[in-house]
Amino acid sequence: MSLYGIAAIPALIWLYLWLGRGQFWRVAAQRGPLLTPAADRHVVVLIPARNEAPVIGTAVASLAQQVFNGLIHIIVIDDGSSDGTAEAALQAARHAGVLARFTLLRSDKLPPGWTGKLWALSQGVAAAAARKPDYFLFSDADICHGPLSVASLVADAEANERDLVSHMVKLSTVTLAERLLIPAFVFFFFKLYPPAWVAAPQRKLAAAAGGCMLIRPAALARAGGLSAIRSQIIDDCALARAIKASGGRIALELAADSRSLRRYASWAEIGTMISRSAFAQLRHSYLLVAATLLGMFLTYLLPVCLLFVGAPLLVGSGLAALLLMSSCYLPMVRFYGLSPLWSLSLPLTAIFYIGAVVHSAVQHARGRGGVWKGRVQDA
Repeated sequence: MSLYGIAAIPALIWLYLWLGRGQFWRVAAQRGPLLTPAADRHVVVLIPARNEAPVIGTAVASLAQQVFNGLIHIIVIDDGSSDGTAEAALQAARHAGVLARFTLLRSDKLPPGWTGKLWALSQGVAAAAARKPDYFLFSDADICHGPLSVASLVADAEANERDLVSHMVKLSTVTLAERLLIPAFVFFFFKLYPPAWVAAPQRKLAAAAGGCMLIRPAALARAGGLSAIRSQIIDDCALARAIKASGGRIALELAADSRSLRRYASWAEIGTMISRSAFAQLRHSYLLVAATLLGMFLTYLLPVCLLFVGAPLLVGSGLAALLLMSSCYLPMVRFYGLSPLWSLSLPLTAIFYIGAVVHSAVQHARGRGGVWKGRVQDA
Protein backbone atom coordinates (compact mmCIF):
# COMPACT_ATOMS: atom_id res chain seq x y z
CA MET A 1 0.00 0.00 0.00
CA SER A 2 1.27 3.48 -0.88
CA LEU A 3 1.83 6.22 1.64
CA TYR A 4 -1.25 8.00 0.31
CA GLY A 5 -3.31 4.87 0.83
CA ILE A 6 -2.13 4.57 4.44
CA ALA A 7 -2.83 8.27 4.98
CA ALA A 8 -6.45 7.75 3.93
CA ILE A 9 -7.07 5.07 6.57
CA PRO A 10 -7.75 7.38 9.56
CA ALA A 11 -10.27 9.49 7.63
CA LEU A 12 -12.03 6.34 6.41
CA ILE A 13 -12.14 4.98 9.98
CA TRP A 14 -13.71 8.17 11.29
CA LEU A 15 -16.13 8.36 8.38
CA TYR A 16 -17.32 4.87 9.33
CA LEU A 17 -17.55 5.81 13.01
CA TRP A 18 -19.51 8.94 12.13
CA LEU A 19 -21.95 7.25 9.78
CA GLY A 20 -21.94 3.52 10.44
CA ARG A 21 -21.42 2.80 14.15
CA GLY A 22 -24.97 3.20 15.38
CA GLN A 23 -24.47 6.96 15.78
CA PHE A 24 -22.94 6.22 19.17
CA TRP A 25 -21.43 9.71 19.32
CA ARG A 26 -24.88 11.35 19.33
CA VAL A 27 -25.95 9.67 22.57
CA ALA A 28 -24.79 12.62 24.67
CA ALA A 29 -26.90 15.00 22.60
CA GLN A 30 -30.01 12.84 22.22
CA ARG A 31 -30.90 11.89 25.78
CA GLY A 32 -34.64 11.48 26.21
CA PRO A 33 -36.70 13.09 29.00
CA LEU A 34 -36.87 11.50 32.43
CA LEU A 35 -39.93 9.28 32.70
CA THR A 36 -42.23 8.54 35.61
CA PRO A 37 -44.00 5.18 35.94
CA ALA A 38 -47.78 4.95 35.75
CA ALA A 39 -48.03 1.97 38.12
CA ASP A 40 -46.63 1.18 41.57
CA ARG A 41 -43.67 -1.16 41.58
CA HIS A 42 -41.49 -2.70 44.27
CA VAL A 43 -37.75 -2.15 43.79
CA VAL A 44 -35.01 -3.61 45.99
CA VAL A 45 -31.73 -1.71 45.69
CA LEU A 46 -28.59 -3.78 46.24
CA ILE A 47 -25.38 -1.92 47.09
CA PRO A 48 -22.20 -3.99 47.46
CA ALA A 49 -19.67 -1.93 49.42
CA ARG A 50 -16.06 -2.43 50.42
CA ASN A 51 -14.32 0.47 52.18
CA GLU A 52 -16.72 3.13 50.88
CA ALA A 53 -17.33 5.07 54.11
CA PRO A 54 -16.73 8.54 52.57
CA VAL A 55 -19.43 8.13 49.91
CA ILE A 56 -21.97 5.48 50.86
CA GLY A 57 -23.95 7.77 53.14
CA THR A 58 -24.68 10.10 50.23
CA ALA A 59 -25.63 7.14 48.03
CA VAL A 60 -28.08 5.79 50.61
CA ALA A 61 -29.57 9.25 51.22
CA SER A 62 -30.11 9.80 47.49
CA LEU A 63 -32.05 6.54 47.25
CA ALA A 64 -34.08 7.38 50.35
CA GLN A 65 -35.18 10.65 48.74
CA GLN A 66 -36.47 9.25 45.46
CA VAL A 67 -39.67 10.61 43.92
CA PHE A 68 -41.35 7.28 43.25
CA ASN A 69 -44.89 5.91 43.35
CA GLY A 70 -43.86 2.46 44.52
CA LEU A 71 -41.77 0.94 47.29
CA ILE A 72 -37.98 1.09 47.49
CA HIS A 73 -36.08 -1.13 49.91
CA ILE A 74 -32.32 -0.62 50.26
CA ILE A 75 -29.91 -3.46 51.05
CA VAL A 76 -26.24 -2.67 51.68
CA ILE A 77 -23.88 -5.65 51.63
CA ASP A 78 -20.71 -4.80 53.54
CA ASP A 79 -17.89 -6.73 51.88
CA GLY A 80 -15.33 -6.93 54.68
CA SER A 81 -14.82 -3.18 55.05
CA SER A 82 -12.33 -1.87 57.58
CA ASP A 83 -13.24 1.84 57.44
CA GLY A 84 -16.71 1.95 58.99
CA THR A 85 -18.66 1.58 55.76
CA ALA A 86 -21.47 -0.38 57.41
CA GLU A 87 -21.87 2.16 60.18
CA ALA A 88 -21.90 5.06 57.71
CA ALA A 89 -24.65 3.39 55.67
CA LEU A 90 -26.72 2.64 58.76
CA GLN A 91 -26.34 6.18 60.04
CA ALA A 92 -27.45 7.61 56.67
CA ALA A 93 -30.54 5.40 56.64
CA ARG A 94 -31.38 6.43 60.21
CA HIS A 95 -30.90 10.10 59.43
CA ALA A 96 -33.13 9.80 56.32
CA GLY A 97 -35.84 8.06 58.35
CA VAL A 98 -35.86 4.89 56.22
CA LEU A 99 -34.63 2.25 58.68
CA ALA A 100 -37.83 0.28 58.05
CA ARG A 101 -36.83 0.08 54.38
CA PHE A 102 -33.14 -0.59 55.00
CA THR A 103 -31.21 -3.82 55.53
CA LEU A 104 -27.52 -4.20 56.32
CA LEU A 105 -25.84 -7.50 55.46
CA ARG A 106 -22.33 -8.64 56.30
CA SER A 107 -20.80 -10.59 53.43
CA ASP A 108 -19.59 -14.12 54.08
CA LYS A 109 -16.02 -15.13 53.28
CA LEU A 110 -15.26 -14.90 49.57
CA PRO A 111 -15.37 -18.41 48.05
CA PRO A 112 -12.98 -19.50 45.28
CA GLY A 113 -14.04 -18.61 41.76
CA TRP A 114 -16.05 -15.50 42.68
CA THR A 115 -15.18 -11.83 42.37
CA GLY A 116 -15.87 -9.84 45.52
CA LYS A 117 -18.56 -7.61 44.03
CA LEU A 118 -20.54 -10.47 42.50
CA TRP A 119 -20.33 -12.56 45.68
CA ALA A 120 -21.67 -9.64 47.71
CA LEU A 121 -24.43 -9.02 45.16
CA SER A 122 -25.42 -12.69 45.13
CA GLN A 123 -26.01 -12.59 48.88
CA GLY A 124 -28.09 -9.47 48.44
CA VAL A 125 -30.16 -11.12 45.72
CA ALA A 126 -30.80 -14.11 47.99
CA ALA A 127 -31.94 -11.84 50.81
CA ALA A 128 -34.09 -9.72 48.49
CA ALA A 129 -35.86 -12.68 46.85
CA ALA A 130 -38.10 -13.18 49.90
CA ARG A 131 -39.52 -9.69 49.37
CA LYS A 132 -40.70 -10.67 45.87
CA PRO A 133 -39.69 -7.40 44.21
CA ASP A 134 -40.64 -6.40 40.69
CA TYR A 135 -37.08 -5.24 40.09
CA PHE A 136 -33.58 -5.35 41.52
CA LEU A 137 -31.49 -2.20 41.20
CA PHE A 138 -27.76 -2.92 41.36
CA SER A 139 -26.07 0.31 42.44
CA ASP A 140 -22.45 1.07 43.22
CA ALA A 141 -21.75 2.59 46.61
CA ASP A 142 -20.42 5.80 45.08
CA ILE A 143 -23.52 6.71 43.04
CA CYS A 144 -25.63 9.72 44.00
CA HIS A 145 -28.95 9.08 42.29
CA GLY A 146 -31.03 11.95 40.96
CA PRO A 147 -34.50 12.24 42.52
CA LEU A 148 -36.18 10.64 39.48
CA SER A 149 -33.51 8.00 38.84
CA VAL A 150 -35.49 4.96 40.01
CA ALA A 151 -38.75 6.24 38.54
CA SER A 152 -37.12 6.81 35.15
CA LEU A 153 -35.47 3.38 35.12
CA VAL A 154 -38.73 1.62 36.00
CA ALA A 155 -40.72 3.67 33.49
CA ASP A 156 -38.29 2.74 30.72
CA ALA A 157 -38.47 -0.95 31.63
CA GLU A 158 -42.27 -0.87 31.79
CA ALA A 159 -42.88 1.17 28.64
CA ASN A 160 -40.43 -0.78 26.48
CA GLU A 161 -40.80 -4.23 28.12
CA ARG A 162 -37.12 -4.32 28.99
CA ASP A 163 -35.50 -6.81 31.34
CA LEU A 164 -32.40 -4.72 32.04
CA VAL A 165 -32.05 -0.94 31.89
CA SER A 166 -28.65 0.51 32.69
CA HIS A 167 -27.64 4.14 33.15
CA MET A 168 -24.10 5.38 32.64
CA VAL A 169 -24.07 8.06 35.33
CA LYS A 170 -22.12 11.28 35.06
CA LEU A 171 -18.52 10.88 36.21
CA SER A 172 -16.32 13.42 37.95
CA THR A 173 -14.40 15.96 35.83
CA VAL A 174 -12.99 18.17 38.58
CA THR A 175 -9.26 17.59 38.10
CA LEU A 176 -7.22 18.12 34.94
CA ALA A 177 -6.63 14.37 34.65
CA GLU A 178 -10.38 13.73 34.88
CA ARG A 179 -11.19 16.33 32.23
CA LEU A 180 -8.74 14.81 29.78
CA LEU A 181 -9.49 11.15 30.43
CA ILE A 182 -12.99 10.63 31.85
CA PRO A 183 -15.19 11.97 29.00
CA ALA A 184 -12.96 9.99 26.65
CA PHE A 185 -13.53 6.88 28.75
CA VAL A 186 -17.29 7.23 28.30
CA PHE A 187 -16.85 8.04 24.60
CA PHE A 188 -14.70 4.94 24.05
CA PHE A 189 -17.22 2.80 25.95
CA PHE A 190 -20.11 3.91 23.76
CA LYS A 191 -17.97 3.51 20.65
CA LEU A 192 -17.39 -0.10 21.66
CA TYR A 193 -21.04 -0.61 22.67
CA PRO A 194 -23.33 1.71 20.67
CA PRO A 195 -26.55 1.99 22.70
CA ALA A 196 -28.72 1.64 19.58
CA TRP A 197 -27.09 -1.72 18.85
CA VAL A 198 -27.25 -2.82 22.49
CA ALA A 199 -31.02 -2.22 22.51
CA ALA A 200 -31.62 -3.90 19.14
CA PRO A 201 -32.99 -7.46 19.71
CA GLN A 202 -31.58 -8.65 16.37
CA ARG A 203 -27.99 -7.81 17.38
CA LYS A 204 -25.94 -9.92 19.80
CA LEU A 205 -24.01 -6.94 21.15
CA ALA A 206 -24.78 -6.37 24.82
CA ALA A 207 -23.41 -4.08 27.51
CA ALA A 208 -24.33 -2.31 30.72
CA ALA A 209 -22.84 0.20 33.14
CA GLY A 210 -22.40 -1.58 36.46
CA GLY A 211 -22.98 1.46 38.65
CA CYS A 212 -26.71 1.56 37.90
CA MET A 213 -28.58 -1.49 36.53
CA LEU A 214 -32.31 -2.20 36.92
CA ILE A 215 -33.08 -5.91 36.37
CA ARG A 216 -36.21 -8.04 36.45
CA PRO A 217 -35.64 -10.96 38.87
CA ALA A 218 -37.18 -13.45 36.41
CA ALA A 219 -34.75 -12.35 33.70
CA LEU A 220 -31.81 -12.73 36.08
CA ALA A 221 -32.93 -16.25 36.99
CA ARG A 222 -33.48 -17.15 33.33
CA ALA A 223 -29.92 -16.05 32.56
CA GLY A 224 -28.53 -18.40 35.21
CA GLY A 225 -28.26 -15.93 38.06
CA LEU A 226 -25.08 -14.24 39.19
CA SER A 227 -23.36 -17.59 39.63
CA ALA A 228 -23.28 -17.88 35.82
CA ILE A 229 -20.88 -14.91 35.65
CA ARG A 230 -19.27 -15.26 39.09
CA SER A 231 -15.66 -14.98 37.87
CA GLN A 232 -16.15 -12.16 35.35
CA ILE A 233 -14.10 -9.02 35.92
CA ILE A 234 -16.25 -6.95 33.57
CA ASP A 235 -19.36 -8.20 35.33
CA ASP A 236 -21.80 -5.57 34.05
CA CYS A 237 -21.28 -6.42 30.38
CA ALA A 238 -21.18 -10.14 31.17
CA LEU A 239 -24.57 -9.87 32.88
CA ALA A 240 -26.01 -7.91 29.96
CA ARG A 241 -24.78 -10.58 27.53
CA ALA A 242 -26.30 -13.35 29.63
CA ILE A 243 -29.68 -11.62 29.85
CA LYS A 244 -29.79 -10.75 26.16
CA ALA A 245 -28.63 -14.24 25.13
CA SER A 246 -31.48 -15.75 27.17
CA GLY A 247 -34.05 -13.70 25.28
CA GLY A 248 -34.14 -10.56 27.40
CA ARG A 249 -34.48 -7.02 26.13
CA ILE A 250 -31.87 -4.56 27.40
CA ALA A 251 -30.97 -0.89 27.16
CA LEU A 252 -27.91 1.22 27.93
CA GLU A 253 -28.34 4.97 28.30
CA LEU A 254 -26.45 8.05 29.40
CA ALA A 255 -27.87 9.80 32.48
CA ALA A 256 -27.27 13.38 33.56
CA ASP A 257 -29.39 13.29 36.72
CA SER A 258 -27.19 10.80 38.59
CA ARG A 259 -23.48 11.13 39.23
CA SER A 260 -20.52 9.26 40.59
CA LEU A 261 -19.01 10.54 43.83
CA ARG A 262 -15.68 8.89 43.10
CA ARG A 263 -12.86 11.35 42.44
CA TYR A 264 -9.62 10.50 40.67
CA ALA A 265 -7.05 12.85 42.12
CA SER A 266 -4.14 11.66 39.99
CA TRP A 267 -3.27 10.30 36.57
CA ALA A 268 -2.16 7.05 38.22
CA GLU A 269 -5.59 6.45 39.78
CA ILE A 270 -7.32 6.73 36.43
CA GLY A 271 -4.65 4.57 34.81
CA THR A 272 -5.27 1.88 37.42
CA MET A 273 -9.02 2.03 36.80
CA ILE A 274 -8.51 1.53 33.06
CA SER A 275 -5.75 -1.05 33.39
CA ARG A 276 -7.75 -3.19 35.81
CA SER A 277 -10.05 -4.56 33.10
CA ALA A 278 -8.37 -3.72 29.78
CA PHE A 279 -6.67 -7.09 29.28
CA ALA A 280 -9.84 -8.95 30.23
CA GLN A 281 -11.75 -6.82 27.71
CA LEU A 282 -9.27 -8.03 25.09
CA ARG A 283 -10.01 -11.66 26.04
CA HIS A 284 -6.56 -12.15 27.56
CA SER A 285 -5.10 -12.20 24.05
CA TYR A 286 -1.73 -10.61 23.36
CA LEU A 287 -2.60 -10.72 19.66
CA LEU A 288 -5.67 -8.58 20.35
CA VAL A 289 -3.49 -6.23 22.42
CA ALA A 290 -1.19 -5.77 19.42
CA ALA A 291 -4.17 -5.24 17.09
CA THR A 292 -5.67 -2.72 19.50
CA LEU A 293 -2.46 -0.73 19.72
CA LEU A 294 -2.19 -0.64 15.93
CA GLY A 295 -5.84 0.40 15.63
CA MET A 296 -5.40 3.21 18.17
CA PHE A 297 -2.33 4.48 16.36
CA LEU A 298 -4.11 4.55 13.00
CA THR A 299 -7.28 6.08 14.45
CA TYR A 300 -5.94 8.69 16.85
CA LEU A 301 -2.22 9.31 16.33
CA LEU A 302 -1.56 8.96 12.60
CA PRO A 303 -3.78 11.98 11.76
CA VAL A 304 -1.53 14.17 13.90
CA CYS A 305 1.63 12.69 12.35
CA LEU A 306 0.30 13.48 8.86
CA LEU A 307 0.18 17.18 9.67
CA PHE A 308 3.98 17.28 9.71
CA VAL A 309 4.85 15.42 6.50
CA GLY A 310 4.63 18.44 4.21
CA ALA A 311 2.74 16.97 1.24
CA PRO A 312 -0.58 18.83 0.87
CA LEU A 313 -2.64 15.69 0.20
CA LEU A 314 -1.22 13.94 3.26
CA VAL A 315 -1.79 17.00 5.45
CA GLY A 316 -5.33 17.22 4.10
CA SER A 317 -5.98 13.58 4.99
CA GLY A 318 -4.79 14.22 8.53
CA LEU A 319 -6.92 17.34 8.87
CA ALA A 320 -10.00 15.53 7.55
CA ALA A 321 -9.56 12.73 10.11
CA LEU A 322 -9.04 15.23 12.95
CA LEU A 323 -12.13 17.19 11.92
CA LEU A 324 -14.29 14.05 11.92
CA MET A 325 -12.73 12.93 15.20
CA SER A 326 -13.45 16.23 16.92
CA SER A 327 -17.00 16.44 15.58
CA CYS A 328 -17.73 12.95 16.95
CA TYR A 329 -16.27 13.79 20.36
CA LEU A 330 -17.82 17.26 20.72
CA PRO A 331 -21.27 16.11 22.02
CA MET A 332 -19.59 14.23 24.88
CA VAL A 333 -17.40 17.23 25.70
CA ARG A 334 -20.51 19.42 25.83
CA PHE A 335 -22.35 16.87 27.98
CA TYR A 336 -19.59 17.26 30.57
CA GLY A 337 -19.76 21.04 30.38
CA LEU A 338 -16.22 21.46 29.07
CA SER A 339 -14.86 23.92 26.55
CA PRO A 340 -15.27 22.78 22.91
CA LEU A 341 -11.48 22.92 22.64
CA TRP A 342 -11.37 19.65 24.61
CA SER A 343 -12.78 17.95 21.50
CA LEU A 344 -9.27 18.23 20.05
CA SER A 345 -7.70 16.26 22.90
CA LEU A 346 -8.39 12.66 21.81
CA PRO A 347 -4.93 12.05 20.26
CA LEU A 348 -3.27 13.01 23.55
CA THR A 349 -5.76 10.91 25.49
CA ALA A 350 -5.08 7.94 23.23
CA ILE A 351 -1.41 7.94 24.24
CA PHE A 352 -2.45 7.50 27.87
CA TYR A 353 -4.89 4.72 27.00
CA ILE A 354 -2.25 2.91 24.95
CA GLY A 355 -0.02 2.93 28.02
CA ALA A 356 -2.87 1.62 30.20
CA VAL A 357 -3.54 -1.27 27.79
CA VAL A 358 0.14 -2.25 27.81
CA HIS A 359 0.25 -1.98 31.60
CA SER A 360 -2.82 -4.21 31.91
CA ALA A 361 -1.21 -6.95 29.84
CA VAL A 362 2.03 -6.71 31.79
CA GLN A 363 0.23 -6.85 35.14
CA HIS A 364 -1.65 -9.97 34.07
CA ALA A 365 1.60 -11.63 33.01
CA ARG A 366 3.00 -10.85 36.48
CA GLY A 367 -0.04 -12.43 38.19
CA ARG A 368 -1.39 -9.05 39.30
CA GLY A 369 -4.28 -8.67 36.89
CA GLY A 370 -7.57 -7.03 37.90
CA VAL A 371 -6.42 -5.74 41.28
CA TRP A 372 -9.31 -3.97 43.03
CA LYS A 373 -9.75 -3.11 46.69
CA GLY A 374 -6.67 -5.18 47.54
CA ARG A 375 -7.82 -8.30 45.68
CA VAL A 376 -6.23 -9.88 42.63
CA GLN A 377 -9.20 -10.89 40.49
CA ASP A 378 -7.72 -11.68 37.07
CA ALA A 379 -4.50 -13.60 37.62
